[in-house]
Amino acid sequence: MNSLPESTDSKDTFVSHLIELRDRLLRAVIVLLAMFGVLCIWPGPAGVYDVLAAPMIANLPAGSKMIATGVVAPFFIPIKVTLLAAFMLALPYVLYQAWRFVAPGLYQHERRLTLPILTSSVLLFYVGVAFCYFFVFGNVFKFIAAFAPASIQVAPDIEQYVGFAMTMFLAFGLAFETPIVVIVLVLLGMVSVAKLCEWRGYVAIAIAVISAIVTPPDVFSQLALGIPMYILYELGILVSRMVKQNNKTAAEEDPA
Repeated sequence: MNSLPESTDSKDTFVSHLIELRDRLLRAVIVLLAMFGVLCIWPGPAGVYDVLAAPMIANLPAGSKMIATGVVAPFFIPIKVTLLAAFMLALPYVLYQAWRFVAPGLYQHERRLTLPILTSSVLLFYVGVAFCYFFVFGNVFKFIAAFAPASIQVAPDIEQYVGFAMTMFLAFGLAFETPIVVIVLVLLGMVSVAKLCEWRGYVAIAIAVISAIVTPPDVFSQLALGIPMYILYELGILVSRMVKQNNKTAAEEDPA
């Protein structure tokens, strides 16, 4: 006799969750579009692209410029770059909306861990992208330019350059998430700190392979990705050990 009211309540709860999800997605899209609009006004799509292209332009021969081989590329590529920049700026708010959606279903101790992990992951992703742009790009392009024969006119295509830059940004941004991945795996009980220490040699080999695959075929960019990634792996082990110790101490002080 009571099955119908329970079914109705479950349906109402499901619908309310869908409505909340729609509202939070809508807020995230509005903020993304607002960021995109601001960047379109200042510095404008051309200005945003010029910022992205600055490391490459700085290492081209005097008087050289990048080229556009597509008919609509001079319009479409700067718009694409501006949209990606807007997403990067809106990313904290997008993740905040995701956090607000899932937070009611989490336990108190899970909430205490989830928010710092989300915040740290965003900051580390930004640090990885900034490291790639300010440090790696200039040195990689300088290294490549040094090997260009004098008989070659270097004029990179803007579409290929954007694809290369986005791939490198994603690679370094995700690589800098290594300590977050390590900490989460330890907290979920999927692996122990002792095992992570035992796997150091295998991890170093895996990092070297990943670096060779996702970066250009030069030693500098591979080392620029591999060395920070391994250091962050060790940092993840250190922080995981501290977190586990703190959790153990807290459990001993409050057995309930």
